[in-house]
Amino acid sequence: MALLAAPARSRVVEWADPTIGTRAAQSMSGLEYIRAMIDGTVPPPPMAALMRMAPVAAGAGTTTFECLPDESHYNPIGTVHGGLVCTLLDSAIGCAVQTTLPADQGYTSIEIKVSYLRPVRADTGRLTAVGTVTKPGRRVAFAEGTVVDAQGKLIATASSTCLVIPIA
Repeated sequence: MALLAAPARSRVVEWADPTIGTRAAQSMSGLEYIRAMIDGTVPPPPMAALMRMAPVAAGAGTTTFECLPDESHYNPIGTVHGGLVCTLLDSAIGCAVQTTLPADQGYTSIEIKVSYLRPVRADTGRLTAVGTVTKPGRRVAFAEGTVVDAQGKLIATASSTCLVIPIA
């Protein structure tokens, strides 16, 4: 069985050198680092451009990300792939953990559990994810997050555990 040719669609993705941010994180507290991404002093990671998401607010133990899904994020059944929502949550939650860390410390996700509550489509509009640390730590931190759509409807929730690691 041959695949049918569909009209081509495209999207150009551009990003800055990711080592710029890594170097900056070595001399800034986690909160300073996330805020520097928000104000453009430090470029966002390449994944943010690929997924069309960005941090828009940060405080001690919390971050807010926004994402504008489009049909390039679709899965085979005509909805935005759950991996986009999971990545959005993982980013908001992980960066919330980052805001609690000193310079030269970062994190990596150990686990994440996502509960999907409603589908997302290209016409859903802007998604907003809020990550909140529930228990910071020197080796392991715990956090949770939510995603809402442009009308404030809850799309997904998540809980996560992050391992605190040296950046260098």
